[in-house]
Amino acid sequence: MPGDVAGALVDLVAGEAVRISERPRSHVRAPDKPVGVDCPLGLPGPVRRVRGIGTAWQRAAIIDGHVVQGSAYATLERAEGSARKPWSHYLSRPGVIETVGRTRWNELAGAFCASQQAADALDMGGIARQAADRVQRNARAAGHPALRTARTNLRWVVVLEPCDPSPVGIRFAVHGDELRVLSMTAAEASPSRLAAVAEDLALHDWLVTVLLEVTRKAAIGVLPRDEVIARLLPAIDYLLHLWLPRSGDDEIARVLWAVLEGRVGFSRQWNTLVNRIRDQVAAGAVAALSSAARA
Repeated sequence: MPGDVAGALVDLVAGEAVRISERPRSHVRAPDKPVGVDCPLGLPGPVRRVRGIGTAWQRAAIIDGHVVQGSAYATLERAEGSARKPWSHYLSRPGVIETVGRTRWNELAGAFCASQQAADALDMGGIARQAADRVQRNARAAGHPALRTARTNLRWVVVLEPCDPSPVGIRFAVHGDELRVLSMTAAEASPSRLAAVAEDLALHDWLVTVLLEVTRKAAIGVLPRDEVIARLLPAIDYLLHLWLPRSGDDEIARVLWAVLEGRVGFSRQWNTLVNRIRDQVAAGAVAALSSAARA
C-alpha cells in the first residue's frame, strides 16, 4: 500500500505526526506511545523479586508497504525508595520503568535474556504484539495478504555503563522458531536509537526466517519446476529487495552487524537462498525457451 494509506494504519497516537520515509526504502512509523506497566521483572525466587513500575514506549511500522512490525522498549532505572508513587509521577517520565527492590543490573539482564519467563513477568514482546495486531486489524479492508508468514520476536537487552563507545559483549541466540535474544553492553546511548538498531536486526532475521520457510515449502527438486516457481513468486515479489541492513549509518549498528556477520553469517545465508531462488527461475526460463523452440 502507498505511504499515505500505511500512515493511516500505523497512526496509534492521535495528534502526533506519523514518520514517513522513502529512502533507502519505504518506511512508515507511528509516533511512540507510552504504555503503563506494573509487574514483576522476571527474577527467579520470591526473595529476589523485583517489581517494575512505569511506562514503556510502543510503536508500529510498515516497511515497503506490506511488512508490519510492532516494537516496544524502555529504560530501567532504580527507584528512589520502595514506596509506590502516584501514576502522575510515572507518566511524567515516559519510557522509564523504575525498579522497586534490590536491583542487580547484570542479574536482571540475565533474567530478560532467558528463553523462558514467568507468566506474570514484564512482557515487552506482548506490548509490541499489541501494536502489530492493531495495524493488521486496520489493514483487513485492504484484502488478503499475498504472502502470510509466521511472526518472529526479538527480545533485546542493552546494559548501559561507561566503557568504550563501541558495544561489547554482543550475544545473539535463537530459541525455537519464534524467539531471538540479543544482549550487549554499550556506553550511554539514546534508547530510541538503540530501538531502531534492534528493529532493523529483527526485520532482517525475519527475512531470513521467512525465505528459509518459503524455499522449504517450494519443495525444490521434488515438485515440477513450474509449481516450484509459482510457490517462490511471492518471495520474489515482496521480499528479495528488502535486504538493506543499517550497517553503515550508525556506529552501534556497524559494530553489531560486523559481529553478527562474522558469527551468524546473515548475509551469506540470505545470498545463498536468493541465488537458489534465482537459479530456479533461470532453469524454468531455459526450459520454457527449449519447449518453445521445439514447438
